[in-house]
Amino acid sequence: MSDKPPRLLILGAHPDDAEYHAGGLCAMYRSLDYTVKMVSVTNGDAGHHELGGAELAAIRRPEAAASGAVIGAEYVTWGFHDGTLQPTLDVREAVIRELRTFAPDLVLTHRLNDYHPDHRAVGQAVQDASYMVTVPNVLPDVPILKRDPVVGYLPDLFTKPTRLQADVILDVSEQVETVVKMLACHKSQVFEWLPYNEGVLDEVPPADDEAGRMNWLRAWYDEKIKPRADHFRDDLIAAFGEQRGRAIEYCEAFEISEYASPLDDVARARLFPFVT
Repeated sequence: MSDKPPRLLILGAHPDDAEYHAGGLCAMYRSLDYTVKMVSVTNGDAGHHELGGAELAAIRRPEAAASGAVIGAEYVTWGFHDGTLQPTLDVREAVIRELRTFAPDLVLTHRLNDYHPDHRAVGQAVQDASYMVTVPNVLPDVPILKRDPVVGYLPDLFTKPTRLQADVILDVSEQVETVVKMLACHKSQVFEWLPYNEGVLDEVPPADDEAGRMNWLRAWYDEKIKPRADHFRDDLIAAFGEQRGRAIEYCEAFEISEYASPLDDVARARLFPFVT
């Protein structure tokens, strides 16, 4: 196990997936000056009710970059189309190249059972790439990794066919304000598309009311994220004790993939040093 600071790579399907699901962990890593890179595999060109295609992709790319800049992290948006992603060989090879060139110690992605087909496609591509990163004859122009990184799944609340196993669970209450600031950078999403999709666009304050918008976004985020703590309440109590575990309102939980490196005690201490 390396004694260098760990490197975190999040492979999400869309711009805003990384911070929505794991913004707390990203902020924790950056507070320790650890390297964080967030990747959106698609360019987000379908996620809007008025805009689309290249015009929308050109908006979402700088939004993602601005979100990463909030914590001093790189945020890259790839060119695969939103809403049509499949775990093809092209996607797998792009993931292999990213894993080999960035050389992360911890990779986070979506689970294979998820409501969104793009999420499932990314999760499948990462699973398919996990072993192949060590095979010299696969993409021989890019040097192999000697060892798989630890791969974990981003938190979700799905229960069928199985719920996410909280192999690692974090109290991210102190990081919530930072996560909301990151999400606010995705203006086309959190103030336009998602409210439209949920039928609450008329509730969003106008663009010239920045304070009102931030208050609205915080309330929206609370509504979405607080149920996560209740979903994982037993895990929080097991990790933090009865009193604190019951009081935690914001958490992130990660299941560790069986198809990459294991999260043994040494790796756990290195990758999650803030877990007591």
